Amino acid sequence: MADSKDFTPVTLEQLLTILNENDFINASEFPNIDLYMDQLTTFMDKNLASGKRSEEDKILTKTMINNYAKNGLLPSPEKKQYSKAHLISLTFIYYLKNILSINDIKKIMDPVYARYFNPEGIDMETIYKEVFSHEPNGMDIMKKDIERLYKLSLEAFPNAPNEDREFLNTFTLICGLSYSIYIRKHLLEKILDTFPSPEERIKLEKEAKKQKKKEEELKKKEEELKKKEEEKKKHDKPDKESN
Repeated sequence: MADSKDFTPVTLEQLLTILNENDFINASEFPNIDLYMDQLTTFMDKNLASGKRSEEDKILTKTMINNYAKNGLLPSPEKKQYSKAHLISLTFIYYLKNILSINDIKKIMDPVYARYFNPEGIDMETIYKEVFSHEPNGMDIMKKDIERLYKLSLEAFPNAPNEDREFLNTFTLICGLSYSIYIRKHLLEKILDTFPSPEERIKLEKEAKKQKKKEEELKKKEEELKKKEEEKKKHDKPDKESN
């Protein structure tokens, strides 16, 4: 049997305070200079500290980052230095890795890197700014959802003994939040199932290169044929004039 000695119920105010304390990195806070590994981990640890469960937790370790680069989850650094695009990429990875598998993260990040990591137009910073510009509205929606789930949990087990009700109310809240996460995760996975796997993407890229090569060869042959026909016309024209 549970009683108030077993745990301390969390209030709605405490939950909303935790939400308010979880802030994302503003795009303007990313340094415009390249960083070495120690500088990188210090930056990430400081700016994502609100995501820690305890003070001892590390946001991103050197081993993690090296493994990300080794396994293609993060573009390799230039001369052991990490650019702003690297920091932004790691921020996306940090949020995604708590929900998705490494393979699923690669599914979405590979095309992002291919198109936007070193472009002339839309770049990683532009994408980051746009994605997180919607977060204030998203946070307001989340707060309302938390309030709804919390109030519903307090209405659960109205006939339970007083010594059990607080615990069962908290259990109901945990299940409600967990189910919400489960549904969102399931939706994410279904969306990502429409993306080719890293292996399939490599195969598609090879096929695209082969097709491009065939088209270039065909175009070259057509140009050579056209050139021969023009030269033939030039050669035939004086003969007709002389006749």
